[in-house]
Amino acid sequence: MAVTRRFALLRRIRLAARPALGLGLLALVGACGKGASAPKKQAPLVTATTPSAHTFIDRVEAVGTARANEQVTLAAPVTERIDRLFFNDGGYVRKGQIIAILAQGQEQASLHAAQADEAQALSQLHRIQALSTQGFATGTTLDQQVAAARRARSDADNARAQIADRVLRAPFSGYVSLRTISEGAVIAVGTPVATISDISRIKLDFTLPETALSSVHAGQPLLAMAAAYPDQQVRGTIETIDPVIDPSTRAATVRAILPNPGNRLKPGMLLTVGIQAATRQALAVPELAIVGDGSDRFVYVVGADMKAKRTNVTTGLHDGGLVEIRGLPANSRIITEGVVKVADGQTVRISGAADKSNAGGG
Repeated sequence: MAVTRRFALLRRIRLAARPALGLGLLALVGACGKGASAPKKQAPLVTATTPSAHTFIDRVEAVGTARANEQVTLAAPVTERIDRLFFNDGGYVRKGQIIAILAQGQEQASLHAAQADEAQALSQLHRIQALSTQGFATGTTLDQQVAAARRARSDADNARAQIADRVLRAPFSGYVSLRTISEGAVIAVGTPVATISDISRIKLDFTLPETALSSVHAGQPLLAMAAAYPDQQVRGTIETIDPVIDPSTRAATVRAILPNPGNRLKPGMLLTVGIQAATRQALAVPELAIVGDGSDRFVYVVGADMKAKRTNVTTGLHDGGLVEIRGLPANSRIITEGVVKVADGQTVRISGAADKSNAGGG
Protein backbone atom coordinates (compact mmCIF):
# COMPACT_ATOMS: atom_id res chain seq x y z
CA MET A 1 0.00 0.00 0.00
CA ALA A 2 2.85 2.37 0.87
CA VAL A 3 4.60 1.56 -2.42
CA THR A 4 1.50 2.46 -4.42
CA ARG A 5 1.25 5.84 -2.74
CA ARG A 6 4.92 6.55 -3.47
CA PHE A 7 4.50 5.90 -7.24
CA ALA A 8 1.47 8.16 -7.41
CA LEU A 9 3.37 10.99 -5.70
CA LEU A 10 6.29 10.73 -8.18
CA ARG A 11 3.89 10.86 -11.14
CA ARG A 12 2.32 14.08 -9.88
CA ILE A 13 5.77 15.65 -9.49
CA ARG A 14 6.74 14.79 -13.10
CA LEU A 15 3.55 16.25 -14.57
CA ALA A 16 4.04 19.44 -12.64
CA ALA A 17 7.65 19.82 -13.82
CA ARG A 18 6.90 19.64 -17.61
CA PRO A 19 5.45 23.20 -17.99
CA ALA A 20 8.38 24.64 -16.04
CA LEU A 21 10.89 22.86 -18.29
CA GLY A 22 9.18 24.19 -21.47
CA LEU A 23 9.19 27.73 -20.11
CA GLY A 24 12.89 27.39 -19.30
CA LEU A 25 13.73 26.29 -22.83
CA LEU A 26 11.75 29.18 -24.33
CA ALA A 27 13.56 31.61 -22.07
CA LEU A 28 16.91 30.19 -23.11
CA VAL A 29 16.07 30.50 -26.83
CA GLY A 30 14.90 34.05 -26.34
CA ALA A 31 18.05 34.92 -24.50
CA CYS A 32 20.15 33.53 -27.32
CA GLY A 33 18.18 35.53 -29.90
CA LYS A 34 18.65 38.78 -28.03
CA GLY A 35 22.34 38.22 -27.44
CA ALA A 36 23.29 37.54 -31.19
CA SER A 37 23.25 40.47 -33.74
CA ALA A 38 22.80 40.16 -37.61
CA PRO A 39 26.12 40.39 -39.65
CA LYS A 40 26.72 43.80 -41.28
CA LYS A 41 26.72 43.83 -45.16
CA GLN A 42 30.06 44.92 -46.65
CA ALA A 43 30.51 47.35 -49.53
CA PRO A 44 31.12 45.67 -52.89
CA LEU A 45 34.75 45.07 -53.83
CA VAL A 46 35.67 46.56 -57.24
CA THR A 47 38.72 47.32 -59.36
CA ALA A 48 39.40 50.92 -60.38
CA THR A 49 41.94 52.60 -62.59
CA THR A 50 42.63 56.00 -64.13
CA PRO A 51 42.29 56.67 -67.88
CA SER A 52 45.46 56.04 -69.84
CA ALA A 53 46.79 57.78 -72.94
CA HIS A 54 46.46 55.61 -76.03
CA THR A 55 47.28 56.12 -79.70
CA PHE A 56 44.18 55.74 -81.84
CA ILE A 57 44.21 55.46 -85.60
CA ASP A 58 41.41 57.06 -87.59
CA ARG A 59 40.44 54.61 -90.31
CA VAL A 60 38.27 55.01 -93.38
CA GLU A 61 36.58 51.78 -94.33
CA ALA A 62 34.83 50.86 -97.58
CA VAL A 63 33.94 47.95 -99.82
CA GLY A 64 35.30 47.73 -103.34
CA THR A 65 35.26 45.57 -106.46
CA ALA A 66 38.40 44.09 -107.96
CA ARG A 67 39.06 44.72 -111.63
CA ALA A 68 41.73 43.40 -113.97
CA ASN A 69 44.66 45.62 -114.77
CA GLU A 70 43.67 45.25 -118.44
CA GLN A 71 40.73 43.31 -119.86
CA VAL A 72 39.27 42.97 -123.33
CA THR A 73 36.68 40.81 -125.03
CA LEU A 74 37.64 39.80 -128.56
CA ALA A 75 34.54 39.67 -130.77
CA ALA A 76 33.94 38.65 -134.36
CA PRO A 77 34.30 41.68 -136.70
CA VAL A 78 32.25 39.95 -139.42
CA THR A 79 29.75 37.15 -139.78
CA GLU A 80 31.91 34.19 -140.63
CA ARG A 81 32.74 30.58 -139.82
CA ILE A 82 35.44 29.84 -137.23
CA ASP A 83 38.27 28.05 -138.97
CA ARG A 84 40.66 27.44 -136.07
CA LEU A 85 41.01 28.27 -132.35
CA PHE A 86 44.38 28.62 -130.63
CA PHE A 87 43.60 28.82 -126.90
CA ASN A 88 42.53 26.56 -124.04
CA ASP A 89 40.19 27.23 -121.14
CA GLY A 90 41.90 29.61 -118.73
CA GLY A 91 45.17 29.40 -120.65
CA TYR A 92 47.86 32.04 -120.71
CA VAL A 93 48.50 33.88 -123.97
CA ARG A 94 51.14 36.42 -124.91
CA LYS A 95 50.77 39.72 -126.67
CA GLY A 96 50.29 39.23 -130.43
CA GLN A 97 49.47 35.54 -130.14
CA ILE A 98 46.75 34.30 -132.52
CA ILE A 99 43.52 33.50 -130.68
CA ALA A 100 41.25 32.50 -133.57
CA ILE A 101 41.17 32.47 -137.37
CA LEU A 102 37.92 32.95 -139.27
CA ALA A 103 37.34 31.52 -142.70
CA GLN A 104 38.95 33.72 -145.39
CA GLY A 105 38.67 31.81 -148.65
CA GLN A 106 36.92 34.59 -150.58
CA GLU A 107 39.26 37.23 -149.18
CA GLN A 108 42.32 35.19 -150.22
CA ALA A 109 40.91 34.91 -153.73
CA SER A 110 40.25 38.66 -153.83
CA LEU A 111 43.81 39.27 -152.66
CA HIS A 112 45.26 37.11 -155.44
CA ALA A 113 43.20 38.90 -158.06
CA ALA A 114 44.17 42.31 -156.67
CA GLN A 115 47.84 41.34 -156.63
CA ALA A 116 47.63 40.21 -160.26
CA ASP A 117 45.99 43.48 -161.25
CA GLU A 118 48.62 45.40 -159.30
CA ALA A 119 51.45 43.55 -161.02
CA GLN A 120 49.95 44.14 -164.47
CA ALA A 121 49.38 47.82 -163.74
CA LEU A 122 52.95 48.28 -162.53
CA SER A 123 54.35 46.49 -165.59
CA GLN A 124 52.30 48.69 -167.90
CA LEU A 125 53.40 51.75 -165.97
CA HIS A 126 57.06 50.88 -166.43
CA ARG A 127 56.60 50.52 -170.23
CA ILE A 128 54.79 53.82 -170.53
CA GLN A 129 57.46 55.53 -168.45
CA ALA A 130 60.11 54.18 -170.80
CA LEU A 131 58.16 55.36 -173.88
CA SER A 132 57.58 58.74 -172.25
CA THR A 133 61.31 59.11 -171.74
CA GLN A 134 61.83 58.49 -175.46
CA GLY A 135 59.01 60.88 -176.34
CA PHE A 136 56.61 58.21 -177.62
CA ALA A 137 54.00 58.58 -174.81
CA THR A 138 52.10 61.64 -173.76
CA GLY A 139 51.93 62.92 -170.19
CA THR A 140 48.20 62.17 -170.03
CA THR A 141 48.77 58.51 -170.82
CA LEU A 142 51.44 58.32 -168.14
CA ASP A 143 49.18 59.96 -165.54
CA GLN A 144 46.34 57.56 -166.31
CA GLN A 145 48.60 54.55 -165.87
CA VAL A 146 49.95 55.88 -162.57
CA ALA A 147 46.39 56.20 -161.29
CA ALA A 148 45.57 52.65 -162.47
CA ALA A 149 48.59 51.26 -160.62
CA ARG A 150 47.55 53.06 -157.44
CA ARG A 151 44.01 51.68 -157.67
CA ALA A 152 45.37 48.16 -158.08
CA ARG A 153 47.61 48.61 -155.03
CA SER A 154 44.66 49.94 -153.00
CA ASP A 155 42.55 46.91 -153.95
CA ALA A 156 45.33 44.60 -152.81
CA ASP A 157 45.66 46.47 -149.50
CA ASN A 158 41.91 46.24 -148.97
CA ALA A 159 42.01 42.48 -149.48
CA ARG A 160 44.88 42.16 -147.02
CA ALA A 161 42.92 44.21 -144.44
CA GLN A 162 39.89 41.93 -144.79
CA ILE A 163 42.10 38.91 -144.19
CA ALA A 164 43.70 40.57 -141.15
CA ASP A 165 40.23 41.24 -139.70
CA ARG A 166 39.61 37.51 -139.73
CA VAL A 167 42.65 36.80 -137.56
CA LEU A 168 42.08 37.64 -133.87
CA ARG A 169 45.23 38.34 -131.84
CA ALA A 170 45.82 39.04 -128.15
CA PRO A 171 46.41 42.79 -127.64
CA PHE A 172 48.34 42.08 -124.41
CA SER A 173 49.51 39.14 -122.33
CA GLY A 174 47.02 37.59 -119.94
CA TYR A 175 44.70 34.73 -119.16
CA VAL A 176 41.89 33.67 -121.48
CA SER A 177 38.38 33.02 -120.26
CA LEU A 178 36.58 29.71 -120.59
CA ARG A 179 35.90 28.77 -124.20
CA THR A 180 32.22 28.81 -125.19
CA ILE A 181 32.52 28.31 -128.97
CA SER A 182 33.97 25.59 -131.17
CA GLU A 183 35.72 25.35 -134.51
CA GLY A 184 33.32 25.23 -137.44
CA ALA A 185 30.65 27.36 -135.78
CA VAL A 186 29.30 30.32 -137.74
CA ILE A 187 29.23 33.42 -135.57
CA ALA A 188 27.59 36.77 -136.19
CA VAL A 189 29.18 40.19 -135.99
CA GLY A 190 29.98 41.11 -132.37
CA THR A 191 29.84 37.56 -131.01
CA PRO A 192 32.38 37.23 -128.14
CA VAL A 193 35.16 34.79 -128.94
CA ALA A 194 37.43 35.12 -125.88
CA THR A 195 38.04 37.46 -122.94
CA ILE A 196 41.66 38.18 -122.04
CA SER A 197 42.50 39.53 -118.58
CA ASP A 198 45.81 40.85 -117.34
CA ILE A 199 45.72 40.17 -113.58
CA SER A 200 49.39 40.79 -112.83
CA ARG A 201 48.00 43.56 -110.65
CA ILE A 202 44.47 44.49 -109.59
CA LYS A 203 42.58 47.75 -109.86
CA LEU A 204 40.32 48.14 -106.82
CA ASP A 205 37.45 50.59 -107.23
CA PHE A 206 35.43 51.72 -104.21
CA THR A 207 33.30 54.71 -103.29
CA LEU A 208 33.73 57.14 -100.41
CA PRO A 209 31.31 59.82 -99.24
CA GLU A 210 32.34 63.36 -99.94
CA THR A 211 32.83 63.96 -96.21
CA ALA A 212 35.70 61.42 -96.19
CA LEU A 213 37.56 62.79 -99.21
CA SER A 214 39.63 65.12 -97.04
CA SER A 215 41.18 62.04 -95.37
CA VAL A 216 42.45 60.37 -98.56
CA HIS A 217 44.84 61.34 -101.31
CA ALA A 218 46.73 59.78 -104.20
CA GLY A 219 49.69 57.71 -103.07
CA GLN A 220 48.14 56.90 -99.68
CA PRO A 221 48.62 53.28 -98.53
CA LEU A 222 45.71 51.02 -97.69
CA LEU A 223 44.92 47.45 -96.67
CA ALA A 224 42.46 45.25 -98.54
CA MET A 225 41.11 41.83 -97.68
CA ALA A 226 39.05 39.38 -99.72
CA ALA A 227 36.51 37.01 -98.21
CA ALA A 228 38.30 34.14 -99.93
CA TYR A 229 41.46 34.89 -97.91
CA PRO A 230 40.25 36.31 -94.56
CA ASP A 231 43.64 35.85 -92.90
CA GLN A 232 45.69 37.57 -95.60
CA GLN A 233 45.70 41.33 -96.07
CA VAL A 234 47.01 42.94 -99.23
CA ARG A 235 48.80 46.27 -99.10
CA GLY A 236 48.02 48.65 -101.92
CA THR A 237 48.18 52.31 -102.85
CA ILE A 238 45.53 54.80 -103.89
CA GLU A 239 46.22 55.70 -107.51
CA THR A 240 43.56 58.29 -108.29
CA ILE A 241 40.32 59.83 -107.09
CA ASP A 242 37.53 60.51 -109.55
CA PRO A 243 37.27 64.30 -109.90
CA VAL A 244 33.49 64.05 -110.39
CA ILE A 245 31.16 63.27 -107.46
CA ASP A 246 27.96 61.38 -108.15
CA PRO A 247 25.18 63.89 -107.35
CA SER A 248 22.72 61.12 -106.45
CA THR A 249 24.92 59.47 -103.81
CA ARG A 250 27.28 62.35 -102.97
CA ALA A 251 30.16 59.89 -103.25
CA ALA A 252 33.31 59.71 -105.35
CA THR A 253 34.99 56.65 -106.83
CA VAL A 254 38.51 55.93 -105.64
CA ARG A 255 40.85 53.60 -107.52
CA ALA A 256 43.67 51.75 -105.80
CA ILE A 257 46.33 49.43 -107.21
CA LEU A 258 47.01 46.10 -105.50
CA PRO A 259 49.85 43.68 -106.23
CA ASN A 260 48.64 40.19 -107.10
CA PRO A 261 51.38 37.62 -106.52
CA GLY A 262 50.18 34.13 -107.32
CA ASN A 263 47.11 35.58 -109.10
CA ARG A 264 44.99 34.95 -106.01
CA LEU A 265 42.80 37.99 -106.50
CA LYS A 266 40.30 37.65 -109.34
CA PRO A 267 38.37 40.34 -111.21
CA GLY A 268 34.92 40.72 -109.73
CA MET A 269 35.93 39.85 -106.16
CA LEU A 270 34.48 41.89 -103.30
CA LEU A 271 37.17 43.34 -101.02
CA THR A 272 36.98 45.30 -97.81
CA VAL A 273 39.23 48.34 -97.65
CA GLY A 274 40.83 50.03 -94.64
CA ILE A 275 42.66 53.34 -95.01
CA GLN A 276 44.74 54.78 -92.21
CA ALA A 277 43.75 58.43 -92.25
CA ALA A 278 45.46 59.89 -89.14
CA THR A 279 46.79 59.02 -85.67
CA ARG A 280 46.10 60.85 -82.41
CA GLN A 281 46.56 60.52 -78.67
CA ALA A 282 43.47 60.31 -76.45
CA LEU A 283 42.36 59.05 -73.03
CA ALA A 284 41.13 55.47 -73.01
CA VAL A 285 39.57 53.03 -70.55
CA PRO A 286 38.83 49.29 -70.80
CA GLU A 287 35.62 48.42 -72.59
CA LEU A 288 34.24 46.74 -69.44
CA ALA A 289 34.13 50.12 -67.72
CA ILE A 290 31.62 51.55 -70.19
CA VAL A 291 27.93 51.07 -69.38
CA GLY A 292 25.23 51.76 -71.95
CA ASP A 293 21.78 53.18 -71.32
CA GLY A 294 20.07 53.61 -74.66
CA SER A 295 22.20 56.06 -76.61
CA ASP A 296 23.94 57.31 -73.45
CA ARG A 297 27.29 56.00 -72.20
CA PHE A 298 28.53 56.41 -68.63
CA VAL A 299 31.11 55.15 -66.16
CA TYR A 300 31.29 54.97 -62.36
CA VAL A 301 33.84 57.33 -60.84
CA VAL A 302 35.03 56.68 -57.27
CA GLY A 303 35.37 59.88 -55.25
CA ALA A 304 37.44 60.65 -52.17
CA ASP A 305 34.53 59.47 -49.98
CA MET A 306 34.76 56.01 -51.67
CA LYS A 307 31.32 56.44 -53.24
CA ALA A 308 30.62 55.57 -56.86
CA LYS A 309 29.19 58.37 -58.97
CA ARG A 310 27.56 57.73 -62.31
CA THR A 311 29.19 60.05 -64.87
CA ASN A 312 28.20 60.45 -68.50
CA VAL A 313 31.01 60.28 -71.05
CA THR A 314 31.42 60.49 -74.81
CA THR A 315 33.05 57.48 -76.42
CA GLY A 316 35.08 57.35 -79.62
CA LEU A 317 37.22 54.75 -81.32
CA HIS A 318 37.79 51.18 -80.13
CA ASP A 319 41.19 49.53 -80.26
CA GLY A 320 42.51 46.40 -78.56
CA GLY A 321 39.90 46.30 -75.79
CA LEU A 322 40.20 50.04 -75.07
CA VAL A 323 37.64 52.76 -75.74
CA GLU A 324 38.36 56.41 -76.33
CA ILE A 325 36.51 58.63 -73.84
CA ARG A 326 35.95 62.35 -73.49
CA GLY A 327 34.46 64.34 -70.62
CA LEU A 328 36.56 63.08 -67.66
CA PRO A 329 39.65 64.42 -65.88
CA ALA A 330 42.79 62.36 -66.43
CA ASN A 331 43.08 61.54 -62.69
CA SER A 332 39.57 60.11 -62.31
CA ARG A 333 39.29 56.70 -60.66
CA ILE A 334 37.00 54.66 -62.88
CA ILE A 335 35.56 51.30 -61.91
CA THR A 336 36.65 48.73 -64.48
CA GLU A 337 35.63 45.44 -62.82
CA GLY A 338 32.56 44.90 -60.68
CA VAL A 339 30.44 47.49 -62.47
CA VAL A 340 27.35 45.25 -62.25
CA LYS A 341 27.57 45.31 -58.42
CA VAL A 342 27.57 49.10 -58.14
CA ALA A 343 24.78 51.67 -58.04
CA ASP A 344 24.98 55.46 -58.17
CA GLY A 345 26.04 56.84 -54.78
CA GLN A 346 26.95 53.45 -53.32
CA THR A 347 30.03 53.05 -51.17
CA VAL A 348 32.60 50.67 -52.64
CA ARG A 349 35.89 49.07 -51.72
CA ILE A 350 38.75 49.19 -54.20
CA SER A 351 40.64 45.92 -54.39
CA GLY A 352 44.12 47.42 -54.44
CA ALA A 353 43.38 49.85 -51.61
CA ALA A 354 41.78 47.07 -49.53
CA ASP A 355 44.84 44.83 -49.90
CA LYS A 356 47.20 47.63 -48.78
CA SER A 357 44.99 48.44 -45.78
CA ASN A 358 44.92 44.83 -44.66
CA ALA A 359 48.68 44.55 -45.04
CA GLY A 360 49.28 47.66 -42.93
CA GLY A 361 46.86 46.61 -40.21
CA GLY A 362 48.47 43.21 -39.91
